[in-house]
Amino acid sequence: MNRSYLTAISLAVAALSAGHALAADTDAPKTRDQVLAELREAQRTGDIVADGESGQKLNELYPHRYTAATAAAQGKTRADVQAELHAAQRTGDIVADGEAGQKLNQLYPHRYPAGAATAQGKTREQVRADLREAQRTGDIVAGGESGQRLNELSPNRYPTQATN
Repeated sequence: MNRSYLTAISLAVAALSAGHALAADTDAPKTRDQVLAELREAQRTGDIVADGESGQKLNELYPHRYTAATAAAQGKTRADVQAELHAAQRTGDIVADGEAGQKLNQLYPHRYPAGAATAQGKTREQVRADLREAQRTGDIVAGGESGQRLNELSPNRYPTQATN
């Protein structure tokens, strides 16, 4: 009888001391700002468990959405970032609205031809001449959401071949 009490007491003391040893945290508690900063970083990099039953993180389910987030963008000036934004808008290298997660140039390849991605090296007069030619031939995207060019919408209004 004495022995069973001694065993029960020693097991209880061991359990209590082990619980305290496991619960002891060597780090100081985090502030609200630190927790929010960690949350923002996890959202930016996709290091958050996705909804559903898979248990995978967002960056594991959708790696194409978080490839740029993993690369550090430190050391860029505001002008560099704005230049990158304008280039991405011009080439359609921006994620489209909606749930598809695709870029604009993937959804609408006819709006962003591969060869017309950059017009660097042209003079102002060359650009104006190109614009006049595009207006004359209807090779301009029509207003609205169709993404078609004017010469596609109204082929009778524009010449089929350019005359020099």
